[in-house]
Amino acid sequence: MGFAQRHLLGIEHLRPEEITEILDLADQYVELNRRDVKHSDTLAGLTQINMFFENSTRTQASFELAGKRLGADVMNMAMQASSIKKGETLIDTALTLNAMHPDLLVVRHPHSGAVDLLAQKVNCAVLNAGDGRHEHPTQALLDALTIRRAKGRLHRLNIAICGDIAHSRVARSNLILLGKMENRVRLVGPPTLMPSQISEFGVEVYEDMAEGLQDVDVVMMLRLQRERMDGGFIPSEREYYHRYGLDADKLSNAKDDAIVMHPGPMNRGVEIDGTIADDINRSVIQEQVEMGVAVRMAAMDLLARNQRAHRATQTAEI
Repeated sequence: MGFAQRHLLGIEHLRPEEITEILDLADQYVELNRRDVKHSDTLAGLTQINMFFENSTRTQASFELAGKRLGADVMNMAMQASSIKKGETLIDTALTLNAMHPDLLVVRHPHSGAVDLLAQKVNCAVLNAGDGRHEHPTQALLDALTIRRAKGRLHRLNIAICGDIAHSRVARSNLILLGKMENRVRLVGPPTLMPSQISEFGVEVYEDMAEGLQDVDVVMMLRLQRERMDGGFIPSEREYYHRYGLDADKLSNAKDDAIVMHPGPMNRGVEIDGTIADDINRSVIQEQVEMGVAVRMAAMDLLARNQRAHRATQTAEI
């Protein structure tokens, strides 16, 4: 049984085999993206609409590039200036979009569950580009591909996710994915930045960076999400960097061949030292950006196949 999903709303819904299928196809798209001619007609004739209710540079550009390289007609909707601002509900927006007959809808929204609600109201495939504190599935998939290519496998690794866990949908999606693929995950950060339901994930929690990074294969740093904080979660950025910012001294506790990751955008000198971020022997941050395009191409390709199969079945039944 292959990839059977109609939408990509989160990692929660994916079976390990489906995760592997996305990554295997993404590997092929990495090779396409490194050629002189990067174009494919896989999504030719299909329409992709990108709706970003939150500002985004990397994710939106990555989805747009992915769609165009696959031959789709890509439209970006400026949601900050849209009818939503004039009082239109999310359901009305969904109905309006449905009337345009898109094939792929990429959505980022500040509220958890909003993308799932849209998916229930439209006839096309929906990809979650991040919803509130809930999930960011393609980020976890691109992180997984980066790890697999760097380490040669995606199981039985020791992985530390460090920093602002509480406000991070990236952390949540990675926790779910890495758990499904049988990795040992540690969370490292101050108690104020740990989610209240942390015991549900079956992970190790560390308050001390040196202890948390001991002998890990992967160090995944997270951005300090000031925009989602409504109180004094940290004393100061300077104090935070001193205790939880990744520098050479803290990284020395990890394995000698440990890789360093960050989903971006980075706050240099807050979560990570610039020298570490730019170290081509340890940092795979630029590789993460490259893998992002390939993973999004793979996800849209697989969803489009299922969309076509679903429509063919409906037509046959008529």
